[in-house]
Amino acid sequence: MNDALVIAGKTYASRLLVGTGKYKDFAETRAAIDASGAAIVTVAIRRTNIGQNADEPNLLDFLPPDRFTLLPNTAGCYSADDAVRTLRLARELLDGHTLVKLEVLGDPDTLFPNMPETLKAAETLVKDGFDVMVYCSDDPIQAKMLEDIGCVAVMPLASLIGSGMGILNPWNLRLIIEQSRVPVLVDAGVGTASDAAIAMELGCDGVLMNTAIAKAQNPILMASAMKKGVEAGRDAFLAGRMPRKTYAASPSSPTGGLIGG
Repeated sequence: MNDALVIAGKTYASRLLVGTGKYKDFAETRAAIDASGAAIVTVAIRRTNIGQNADEPNLLDFLPPDRFTLLPNTAGCYSADDAVRTLRLARELLDGHTLVKLEVLGDPDTLFPNMPETLKAAETLVKDGFDVMVYCSDDPIQAKMLEDIGCVAVMPLASLIGSGMGILNPWNLRLIIEQSRVPVLVDAGVGTASDAAIAMELGCDGVLMNTAIAKAQNPILMASAMKKGVEAGRDAFLAGRMPRKTYAASPSSPTGGLIGG
């Protein structure tokens, strides 16, 4: 816990956050999350039963809130009003839970964020007492606006949701990281463990993913790989990489004192 992730004043041992959708069943969901080591798990309130449908399997039976920090999200919402309404429902279902993930989508094809609606929803939710983690574009100006509104974490996409394309614009991520006083977590686009490691090496505070694990050929093994990728990337960032050079000006082994030298 010496290098714990801190969000809204609470510490978490893992910097990997995972989603709960797209698995074959809740049992596989739990097995993958256990393998990932994640403490925070996201739940799409509009798509997952957490008690609103009494006659359906309940995710909370597999991921009890006393064992995991649930992060209700607004996946599937395309307006600020829908997002706000969804998270108010989540707060009722989860006995006043305030840590939430806001995402307001722009269209159903790319799932790119609608930033004007995202900013509008964020302002309403913060005023309503929510601790808002927010999915956003990799625009440093809008990321700063979300922070100024009072969001507890900004979550720029690495590439489109579910694409698995990895980090397409590391330069914008660096700008967001350098200016932010709240945690910056990559959200969307990670495809494999090396993508997660790169995000952490850039200086991100964490990575959130779902499809990369749930749609892997072996979700449990991929969850374990992602755990290691995030940990390796964080260690590399803290260690500080060597400078890049066109060529080595001095050899790594001494030449003085060699026979014939």
